[in-house]
Amino acid sequence: MGLVPKWTLLSSGCAPVLLVAGWVIAARLEGPAYDPVSQTISVLAAYGAAGFWVMTGALLALGACHLLTAWGLRLAALAGRVALGAGGATAVAVALLPVPSSGGSLRHGSVAAVGFALLAVWPLLAADRDGAAPWALRPRPAMAATGLMCLGALWFVVEMRQQGAPGVAERLVTFMQSLWPFVVVVSCLRHADGAGPRG
Repeated sequence: MGLVPKWTLLSSGCAPVLLVAGWVIAARLEGPAYDPVSQTISVLAAYGAAGFWVMTGALLALGACHLLTAWGLRLAALAGRVALGAGGATAVAVALLPVPSSGGSLRHGSVAAVGFALLAVWPLLAADRDGAAPWALRPRPAMAATGLMCLGALWFVVEMRQQGAPGVAERLVTFMQSLWPFVVVVSCLRHADGAGPRG
């Protein structure tokens, strides 16, 4: 078995699919009362929401996917793997600490903020300065990924304060954060195939 096992394609590839499916299905169950532009994903996983179990299940599955991917992604630097795994653990914690049916929750918001931060910085922490590293683990792509995720998180904060379109901003940044592990895994497996014996 190579340094990055092929099952990480499944764990990393399922993460964005499960996340998007969760918020789409939960929003449909919620009906027209839910506005995906102005309301966050957390509203779908709130106590009493029609799609509570769907969104909660999607967040739990997302966390498990990140934990498994972090475990198998042995080409990434240890600090990055720890950050990705911790980001997965915070997704589980967010699911277990839903917001109430009305109002906010400091615990939920704090855990979500920590998760945003961990999943934003993990690409940079996982980078390898060795020129022979897989593309997605090189400093420039890693810095670009972290930079985009940080900008997305900043946009989300601005939209929340202005009561604009936080739902759109949150979906964009969480989708980027759920997709990047898959990009890294594909990069590692392609790199391993290219570095294999020829002839």
